[in-house]
Amino acid sequence: MHAAPDVTARRADDTDTALAYAAAGYAGFVLKAHYESTVGRAHAAARASGIAVHGGIALNQHVGGVNPAAVAAALGSGGRVVWLPTADAHTQQAAGLPRLCHDQPRIGTQTFAIPPVDPTVEPALRTILALVAEADAVLATGHVSTAEAAWVVDAARAAGVRRLLLTHPSYTVPAMSGADARALGAHVEVTACQLLHQPGCDAARLAAFVREVGYERLVLSSDAGQPDSPSPPAALALLVDALAATGLDRGALMAAASETPARLVT
Repeated sequence: MHAAPDVTARRADDTDTALAYAAAGYAGFVLKAHYESTVGRAHAAARASGIAVHGGIALNQHVGGVNPAAVAAALGSGGRVVWLPTADAHTQQAAGLPRLCHDQPRIGTQTFAIPPVDPTVEPALRTILALVAEADAVLATGHVSTAEAAWVVDAARAAGVRRLLLTHPSYTVPAMSGADARALGAHVEVTACQLLHQPGCDAARLAAFVREVGYERLVLSSDAGQPDSPSPPAALALLVDALAATGLDRGALMAAASETPARLVT
């Protein structure tokens, strides 16, 4: 989930969000930001709330994209998740979705891609995969395309990465099919943010995707923090309720919102 401070308006700050999770009975959560490492922030929020808060880094323009030094610093400081380009992925730009450069055009409009779209970053990306494997951290695919996600999943496994997450693959970007997501064999994320904010998305559409990918590697997350979303704990509960109302197994959904992501990140 996302919290303030951020370049985008957020519903609450790190500490208030962590306390809300604690009050709702959660054991922990992952704190994400598109344009800042959340490792130090997660440490402070965990101390304030008494629950586990995990941070990481997204490889966007603020770190120069596919940057092994940024990854080494985040993982060396205790980060648990490395997201490939999200807001500055080439897919994000092509879809007209929000980016920091839309608010600050002086910084330029550079986008980032990985093989097979951009083979030139392969050496740097392989270094990142080695770093993630050594830290036994989570590699998340970000907003890269289906072809890029397939390439990096194979390369990551070859590098020894054990924890792989397809970042909300049925979102507008990369708009991956359920069949393609299942075939990659990684954990697959479905979010409350999709239910609340993705154009053309509803519970029935998300449930159909879940049926295609199956429950075994399903991860339900809130991806919330937007001012017009419920609090992240409430958003996640809303997602579980909405999917269960379509006939999906509530027990399996609860596991996908708790035990499965906990095993993935710890």
